[in-house]
Amino acid sequence: MKIGEKAPDFTLQTQDGESVSLSDFLGKKQVVLYFYPKDMTPGCTTQACDFRDHHESFADLDAVILGVSPDPQDKHKKFVDKHDLPFSLLVDEDHKVAEQYGVWTLKKNFGKEYMGIERSTFAIDKDGTLLKEWRKVRVKGHVEETLEFLRNR
Repeated sequence: MKIGEKAPDFTLQTQDGESVSLSDFLGKKQVVLYFYPKDMTPGCTTQACDFRDHHESFADLDAVILGVSPDPQDKHKKFVDKHDLPFSLLVDEDHKVAEQYGVWTLKKNFGKEYMGIERSTFAIDKDGTLLKEWRKVRVKGHVEETLEFLRNR
């Protein structure tokens, strides 16, 4: 997947059990698609709340935010409810979409190796074209950087 190419389409369930496809937004909205490792963890909570706190600014740019992790629907629902998230979290339990986007990677933590999500964000335009990708995201300042990119494109 390269900048300027079509982003891979997918269909996943939201925290409410609704089906959402990337192609649902074609011709309508830009998409900020962010992949994160796990609901209710400190870094992921900070990131989700940063997106929440800037949600109106993204909406003003005609952009929709979608979060994706391998957590199940009920865990996403609790996360959304607890932190009053105004955007959908998508269930990718089999990590097929994460694999399509190249963010299901080998991780190392405290001497252990395992497969998991590499925190990443993708900006996709109304035509479904990949505009920018951020990989190995550091949470602090990332949402503002993403917003600034969309403002200046």
